[in-house]
Amino acid sequence: MNHKTIVFDFDGTIADTYEQLIKLANELADEFNYKPISQSELLRLKNLSSWEIIKQAQIPLFKIPFLFKRIQKELNKEIERINIFPEIETVLHQLKARGYQLGIITSNTEKNVKNVLAKYELSHLFDFIYAETTIFGKHRIIGEVIRTKKIDRGDIIYVGDETRDIRSAQKSRVAIVAVAWGFHSREILAKQKPEFIVDRPLELLDVIAQWHNFWKTEIVSELRTQKLSKTV
Repeated sequence: MNHKTIVFDFDGTIADTYEQLIKLANELADEFNYKPISQSELLRLKNLSSWEIIKQAQIPLFKIPFLFKRIQKELNKEIERINIFPEIETVLHQLKARGYQLGIITSNTEKNVKNVLAKYELSHLFDFIYAETTIFGKHRIIGEVIRTKKIDRGDIIYVGDETRDIRSAQKSRVAIVAVAWGFHSREILAKQKPEFIVDRPLELLDVIAQWHNFWKTEIVSELRTQKLSKTV
């Protein structure tokens, strides 16, 4: 299938849930026995990888899925306070108008995602939503999308704001655009060597066009190589 597909992370990429997530994480600190995050620590955490943050919090791995589920449940009560990032609505509409298939892979719940999308009347732009709580990265879910939607790996690009998003895309052998307006800083994202890094949503339009044009060039080159090999 040669349908170009753009898959978005949700929290920190489409929706600005940063303040709500930090607030909820701090409210649950006593219950899950970890240290609350102070304002002075927030900037430092932006320059740590996802795994480094988990290690420093000293939360037992078996507790993390339960913590995620509690945060998701509480986040549902904050839906009216959740905004999408400036420019992202314009970007989504333009990408859809250009014929791309759009999807979401998220560690949030499908209900929370759909509620926010409905609030901004964006639901119709997305062809699929995959929601799964995981701390081990999203590469398995990306693989599932590729298999079930019958998408070639060269036809899909992932957009996310965390180092684990980059690693998941790399494990899945798909292109990645890292966005610097979410949780992780530009510096820590760059260390993971994504194909692209953007600082504001409108830049997505340019880098995705570059990716699309590169893909077309590669296809033409491959066809020419096949044609030459047949004539030899």
